[in-house]
This record gives sequence, C-alpha cells and structure tokens, in this order.
Amino acid sequence: MYQLAVLFLTAVLAGFALILVTEVAAAFLTSATIVNILVAIGAIAVIVFAFAILVIATKTLLNKWVR
Repeated sequence: MYQLAVLFLTAVLAGFALILVTEVAAAFLTSATIVNILVAIGAIAVIVFAFAILVIATKTLLNKWVR
C-alpha cells in the first residue's frame, strides 16, 4: 500500500518537473505549441496522481477509524 503511494508521489513530482523544465526549455524550443502541450500534460499528471494519493489516504484513514 505504501509502495503505491510512493509511486504516485513520484508521479506528482515528475509532473511538477515536467512543468518546470518546459518553462526553462521554452527559450530553446521554437514552437510554443509543444511547450504548452508539455505543460498541460504535466498539470494533468499532477492533478490525477494527487487525487490518487488523496483517495489512498482517505481509504487508509477510514479503515483505521472503522476498526
């Protein structure tokens, strides 16, 4: 269970890294469309995996509360 949460946390960090790297690389890339697509992919990854971490935390909290 904790390994899955760590995996999701690393996915969230990878999403943040993708957002930051594309903003730095925007000076080197000629196409603003590619930069915008990469930022959108990073933002979606952060949102999806942050939600997954919240679901795991809620399930764990409720399992301990019910017992």
